[in-house]
Amino acid sequence: MRTKNDVRVTLENFVTSPELAEVKVIYKNRQREKVKVCSSRDAYQIFYQIFDKDTIEYQEQFYMLLLNRANLVLGWIKLSHGGMSGTIVDPKVVFSIALMTSCTCIVLCHNHPSGSTIPSEADIALTKSLSQSGKLLEISLLDHLIIGQEGCYYSFADEGRL
Repeated sequence: MRTKNDVRVTLENFVTSPELAEVKVIYKNRQREKVKVCSSRDAYQIFYQIFDKDTIEYQEQFYMLLLNRANLVLGWIKLSHGGMSGTIVDPKVVFSIALMTSCTCIVLCHNHPSGSTIPSEADIALTKSLSQSGKLLEISLLDHLIIGQEGCYYSFADEGRL
């Protein structure tokens, strides 16, 4: 059994020690031309293309767009998928991804399998929490969209709720 005195970290063995966790952060952007998001409609059109149409009417899905300071899309990610009545989004995951991509703005989107675009209390609370967290990190939450039936969506930004 090892004691504190048995483990002596020196500069030489610090890098090669199997007891230490190695952390790597990699982000590769291969996109030549970027799409600009100027409105909630622009964001909706991007999100609707990437949503899984086979499950949109019975499984809640949650996506994020990552944007630079000029509102050009750096990329997107599916954060979670759940059941018919909800999905879980971890703020730590949201902002760890945002930080790794060096984005300055994010846009969130999820669907309501019911087709309704009225935000739930959980939607409102999550949006408020992520908006406040983003301010601390200087990562703006530009919008949170709720997609209902095709062509129908709710924008927290358009409704003045951000």
